Amino acid sequence: MTDILEQLNKVRRGVMFVIEAPSGTGKTTIIKKLLAEDKNLKFSVSVTTRARREGEVDGVDYIYVTDEQYDKLLAEDAFYEAVDSLYGGRYGTLRSEVDSFLNVGQDVVFDMDWLGMEQMKKKAPNDVVSIYMLPPSIKELRRRLEGRHTDSIEKINKRMSVVLEKMAHWTEYDYVIVCLNPEQATETIRKIITAERLKRVRQTGLKAFTQSLIDEVKNGEHA
Repeated sequence: MTDILEQLNKVRRGVMFVIEAPSGTGKTTIIKKLLAEDKNLKFSVSVTTRARREGEVDGVDYIYVTDEQYDKLLAEDAFYEAVDSLYGGRYGTLRSEVDSFLNVGQDVVFDMDWLGMEQMKKKAPNDVVSIYMLPPSIKELRRRLEGRHTDSIEKINKRMSVVLEKMAHWTEYDYVIVCLNPEQATETIRKIITAERLKRVRQTGLKAFTQSLIDEVKNGEHA
């Protein structure tokens, strides 16, 4: 019986899951947990024009390209979304990279802000599912940022100064959850992923499977 489900999963159309949240909510931790636990969930490797940093691997952390190569990809409409960073460098999500997963029934998760999400929804409205995570309180958000011990007070203050701007677009997302802790939020997102995978329009193998059931009945194979 499990073979039937595995076969249906292989011909299913994949989903693009965009997850966004204010810094400190726990987004990165949750995405890592989801990827580690679900072999059918992939992370898209973005293209960037910025220089490679020490320890980064081409094709793993980013796909590094020149400005000329980036311009060519942009002109060819090769990106699902493309943005210019405030800190220098340009970034883009390759259609070919994502489609290689979607076309074989694998899902892709994106850590992306609302600008990128809007671009993707325009180009692939039936494939994008967006999830926004809110902190339980602003006080708790700051506590989490301070608890990471990775940022200076100045950087934490800068992150806190853009919280309202970050949260301003929460109504544009399909799902909104409050992240009380990583375990609770991860479990909630797992349920969203499961529900989206089971939508009829994404289970492209159902038509043939249902026809096989009908044929069984007509041929009297149930007797």
